[in-house]
Amino acid sequence: MVLLKVNELSLFEASMDFHTILCLAALLSSTTSLALSVVDFGAVGDGKTDDSRAFEAAWQAVCQGKKGNILIVPRGKTFLIKPVSFQGPCGSHAINFQVEGTIVAPTDISQMNVMNWIEFDNVKSLTVDGNGLIDGKGSVWWAVCRKVIAFNFCTNFLFRNLKLINGPSQFVKVFQCRRSTISGLTITAPEDSPNTDGINISHSESIFVLHSNIASGDDCISVLSGSSNINVSNITCGPGHGISIGSIGMQGEMGQVEGVHVSFSTFTNVLFGARIKTWQGGKGYVRKIKYEHITLKNAGSPVIIDQYYCPAGGCANKSDAVAVSGITFDSFQGTSSSDVPIQLLCSQNKACTDLLLNNVKISPSAGQALTSKVINAHGTVIATVPRVTLPPA
Repeated sequence: MVLLKVNELSLFEASMDFHTILCLAALLSSTTSLALSVVDFGAVGDGKTDDSRAFEAAWQAVCQGKKGNILIVPRGKTFLIKPVSFQGPCGSHAINFQVEGTIVAPTDISQMNVMNWIEFDNVKSLTVDGNGLIDGKGSVWWAVCRKVIAFNFCTNFLFRNLKLINGPSQFVKVFQCRRSTISGLTITAPEDSPNTDGINISHSESIFVLHSNIASGDDCISVLSGSSNINVSNITCGPGHGISIGSIGMQGEMGQVEGVHVSFSTFTNVLFGARIKTWQGGKGYVRKIKYEHITLKNAGSPVIIDQYYCPAGGCANKSDAVAVSGITFDSFQGTSSSDVPIQLLCSQNKACTDLLLNNVKISPSAGQALTSKVINAHGTVIATVPRVTLPPA
């Protein structure tokens, strides 16, 4: 909020004529942001009362921009809400959704009859932040796989500084979004919780994921088909399944991912680390992917390309495959719990090409002998331990 107090003007400001000061004051007041609380619209915040309608009414007010563009979920209260969809477009003004208190999901499965618990659709210039907590109530929802927060068809959104716990499935879903940033999140789910991806990005471009701590039962971050220009940096991941590209090409589908850069991140007690996973029979490509400056702490399978991805087992061999090329693993340091920490498992019919492993130094976390496994992968290896041999393309 910007305020102008005439009695606090500097000597320079005091020298201006009264008309100039009046015009300046009018300009500043026109840009002053007004804050609304969900409590103003009837939210109780006792953790028992359904506050969904109050949240929806408050959103309509800020979306229309008639009373203000800041919506506050106040601290010191716990708000129970059923699935809500905050719809745009909201005109040209930016919206700040500030979560300072706690938001919790219901525990009655019949009340979660949609795929996303909280979703923002078709909103531009949205900021969702605060010092609050979002609790998805975890295990009661695992069987029905609901997402905690979804951003769909959004542009220029900023999601930052919140704590998310007990995901029913994916914590954060980003679908068909552009030019947006996720930063400063703390995401926590039990290690044995199924399908609890931390952040799932699909059909999106120019997305930044920064400075976040993610512990989950699945991928800390997954980048799926239709995504490009994705930058991930300063992530602490673990437990979980690492930072993954894919899976891509399930049931013979076409998939494309390119231009993903993961850097300055740490994998601790993860099942996988830097991972690319595609299904046999898939089509399309995964290309121009770079993982660099990665720290490993007891990481299982820290470097893996798996073109035979089949988590349930029993998949039939197929001749077609997603093309994998231009993949770089650079400056990895640390320990692995696996005796085969580097696995480049590429299709027999469509080789992985233009791979680079540079300065990848992996040590055993339990004194085990380390080796690598390579199938039909081509590229260059420099200063890498354990030893990896790649023929040129």
